[in-house]
Amino acid sequence: MRSGFGQFCPVAVACEIFAERWTPIILRELFNGAEHFNEIHRGIPLISRPLLVKRLRELEAAGVIVREALPNGRGRYCLSEAGKEFAPLIEQLGTWGQRWTSRVERRNLDAGLLMWNLRRRIVLELLPPQRVVVRFKYGGIPAAYRGYRVFWLLLERMQVDLCVVDPGFEVDLYVTADLAAMTRVWLGDELLESALRTREIELVGKGELVKAFPSWLMLSRFAGVPRPVAAAGG
Repeated sequence: MRSGFGQFCPVAVACEIFAERWTPIILRELFNGAEHFNEIHRGIPLISRPLLVKRLRELEAAGVIVREALPNGRGRYCLSEAGKEFAPLIEQLGTWGQRWTSRVERRNLDAGLLMWNLRRRIVLELLPPQRVVVRFKYGGIPAAYRGYRVFWLLLERMQVDLCVVDPGFEVDLYVTADLAAMTRVWLGDELLESALRTREIELVGKGELVKAFPSWLMLSRFAGVPRPVAAAGG
């Protein structure tokens, strides 16, 4: 039986659902558009698959999400009306974290998670009409990191695909980056132009693509949150 706080206070009973380990991050993925189990797991690579199954079942039992069966046998997870009410809470958590925490610490760096988020924040209408293949290669990887270091983004106006093995297409643009620097840029803590000047990030390819690349990246949705000077330098 699941333990709780033993209180009837609405804050307490809500926390019995929301404050379980990984639950807010699962909700973040659902609000970011993830619908299928593997999509959710890809955005939370450190959670075990059995635990993710357990958390999703708990959220379904609590009426926060609904699982819809698809004709192909797969399932799709959707937020219920109750689940959608968590939106401002998730937004405020992200805003608070952006404003008051120091996030770019070596122990938190994850190239795979960064690329999964980059994939979701491409301005499709600014892409050229032809497919663009961008290869990312990261340095400055934490010693404990066991994930991929090289990625390919297949950019098309209809969709963006992320590959961790060579898709076999000619590469149009090469991005070589220090992982911490690219993460700082993504979070809005450092301008891409600054990282390019210091060569922490390097772009190699056709001139027009190199020039256009920054306009394709929307960065984190929290990148524009202003930070106190002391926190920004932390």
